[in-house]
Amino acid sequence: MTETMLSSPAELADRSRELAAAHGLAEGALGSVLLSLVERLEAPFAIKEIATGRYVHVNLRMAALFGRPVEQLLGHTDADLLGPEVSAPLRLADQAALGQEVASTTDHRIERDRQRREFSVTRVALPTAEGGPARHLCSVWVEVTLAQQREAQLTKALQQLEQQQIASETLRRETQDQALRDNVTGLYQRVHFDDQLRREVDLSSREHREFALVSIALDPLAQGVQAHGSVARTRVLEALGRLLRGNTRAMDASCRLDEDHFAILLSGVGLATAHSRMEGLRRQCATQIVVLDGRDLGFTVSMGVASFPHTAHSQEELMLAADAALAEAQRRGGNHVTLASIRFDTA
Repeated sequence: MTETMLSSPAELADRSRELAAAHGLAEGALGSVLLSLVERLEAPFAIKEIATGRYVHVNLRMAALFGRPVEQLLGHTDADLLGPEVSAPLRLADQAALGQEVASTTDHRIERDRQRREFSVTRVALPTAEGGPARHLCSVWVEVTLAQQREAQLTKALQQLEQQQIASETLRRETQDQALRDNVTGLYQRVHFDDQLRREVDLSSREHREFALVSIALDPLAQGVQAHGSVARTRVLEALGRLLRGNTRAMDASCRLDEDHFAILLSGVGLATAHSRMEGLRRQCATQIVVLDGRDLGFTVSMGVASFPHTAHSQEELMLAADAALAEAQRRGGNHVTLASIRFDTA
């Protein structure tokens, strides 16, 4: 098969004559076999005159493709039968095939009666008996409509499967993420935060870079707010959770450690930058409007900021330093940000 595809029409004609002579075949026997195969394949088959593009031979399948009797195709061109828009690509493919020494194959689409059919068309110029320039072009049309439809359906099914897998993985991650978060504030719970803190300590130790840990406590609510009971407290915690999430980046982590104790991990942030950011967050909390039954539920927070490795050299020391700074902020009356003391180790 590969040898035949790489052979020119003239070479194939010589080989056909050699085979006929070598095996005592009747003249035209191989051509008869070829036409029989075309008919068995139920493939449209046609021969055109190269100079004019007119059909000089078509089989019944080709006539059926055009929706006309055989005699109405003979002597006519594609432009006569299909119009210029459809015939133009066919004419270009015919001309391109004439410049090829071997058979060429192109894809074409024929639309009739609102039905679109796809074909793979193989063309080859037929050699003349006297060996001069070819005067006729032969074409065999193989319909690939169903194959392309099945391929398109398979591609669509694979795309849908991929989309379902992506959606399933996204849902799994979201579900897993929600399981790690506090229901009221939307912040991570203690277990996830401890894991994140351990990773940050390991990373900072290897890369010799700093990060900050902020310990946060909700200051005692005013008596007027407390009078509204658990509903008011929930509203305040929800607002605080939104502010903490809104003031942290994707590489940071904010967490609710227990009832009124929170923490923020600021990746790659030094002590001064962390203090500046937390001052802004403290002011947001103090001015945040939380309304319940027409009344503003004001709240404030106290914060202690520590950094690794400037105020602590281990995870435990870092948490103790941040909690100590928080305690100092609370001792000062709350609504305050306090920095942990920087360690100066002696040699």
